[in-house]
Amino acid sequence: MAQAAKRAISIPASGGEAGLNRYLAEIKKFPILAPEEEYMLAKRWREHNDTDAAAKLVNSHLRLVAKIAMGYRGYGLPVSDLISEGNVGLMQGVKKFEPDRGFRLATYAMWWIRASIQEFILRAWSLVKMGTTANQKKLFFNLRRMKNQINAFDEGDLKPADVTKIATDLGVSEEEVVSMNRRMGMGGDTSLNAPLRSSEDGEGQWQDFLVSDEPLQDEIIADEEERQVRHELLANAMESLNERERHILTERRLVDEPQTLEDLSQVYGVSRERIRQIEVRAFEKLQAALIRLAGEQRLLPAA
Repeated sequence: MAQAAKRAISIPASGGEAGLNRYLAEIKKFPILAPEEEYMLAKRWREHNDTDAAAKLVNSHLRLVAKIAMGYRGYGLPVSDLISEGNVGLMQGVKKFEPDRGFRLATYAMWWIRASIQEFILRAWSLVKMGTTANQKKLFFNLRRMKNQINAFDEGDLKPADVTKIATDLGVSEEEVVSMNRRMGMGGDTSLNAPLRSSEDGEGQWQDFLVSDEPLQDEIIADEEERQVRHELLANAMESLNERERHILTERRLVDEPQTLEDLSQVYGVSRERIRQIEVRAFEKLQAALIRLAGEQRLLPAA
């Protein structure tokens, strides 16, 4: 992957706003891969260690990295650094991507990209001993959004009621909320509509630099593709069952209000134990079919 990284476009170096703009313009020149092309490139990289294929996969997803990185501008770090770290995560995602699982690279890589960026932000904030437990990470990346929702813009400590609400909503202790708010204060929060005095062009507001809690369009599309793939895979696997097995398994495990063994035993005129045995056998057959289909088929979502 190190060789593939050298063949990919250089990540943005220090060069100010102009350098970043040149980089963003450059990565737009790389075409978005069709599903079949992405699959074949991933196979070439995974099976033959083809660094050219890996570089194409990386370059075609640089725009995704930049889009995700832009969402973390509110932490006071250079966007170029965020993009650089996100690109490292993308390369890790490409390295570990398994195309035969049937999902697009963007669906898988975005988690590596976010993790890499978030770890970089946490390291950058280590001067104030920012925590690294799961709860502290969640609190760190959601505290601003929660304060915005409850209009907690006052400088200094949060009101007790606000502390309680944030702690409850995020599933952390009130002490952690108070401590994290003090560490992140840096002079206190301000209104999201307050102008940025340091803005080079004299325009812009704080809200322009906050992380949105709305899903990215890439995520929405990727999630929908994943749901479709899973639905088709399950439907095909169900064909391996006979009619009685499908009906019993559906009524016992695939509906919102499952029927009881007693109900189904009366439908088929057998004992409850016999219904249970059929259910277990049908579930085992379904699992085997799912594994077989996932391995045999190239379950690639349509472009």
